[in-house]
Amino acid sequence: MPAWPDDDVILYDGVCVFCSRWIRFVAARDEAKRFRFTAIQSNYGTRLARTFGIDPDDPDTNAVIHGGVAWFKSDAALTVLSNLPGYRWTRVLFAVPMPLRDAVYNLVAKNRYRIFGKYDACFVPDAEMRGRVME
Repeated sequence: MPAWPDDDVILYDGVCVFCSRWIRFVAARDEAKRFRFTAIQSNYGTRLARTFGIDPDDPDTNAVIHGGVAWFKSDAALTVLSNLPGYRWTRVLFAVPMPLRDAVYNLVAKNRYRIFGKYDACFVPDAEMRGRVME
């Protein structure tokens, strides 16, 4: 897996309503402001996606770079959650076999636009969160 110079960066689909809500959820609970965010539609996000084999025009996963490692799908979501105050208990979910976790993840990812909707343009963060966005 290629190295990436930045750590604690979450790559997400910026036009996906569900994905954008996930980012707001994380930002609101990340008291240490550890995580930064990049939409796959941004220049930075597109470079990151391509580096890790994600099609920026048809993303099927979010990703997080944490501890120098790229995590994808359910591993990415659980890695982020388990590093948030009050959600460390989610580490136990890593005991669920990855094929089962990823099957649920894939089902949601495949239907995210139909179920939750899609923005016409990338979600624009508020002023406080803007400093944590990498473009």
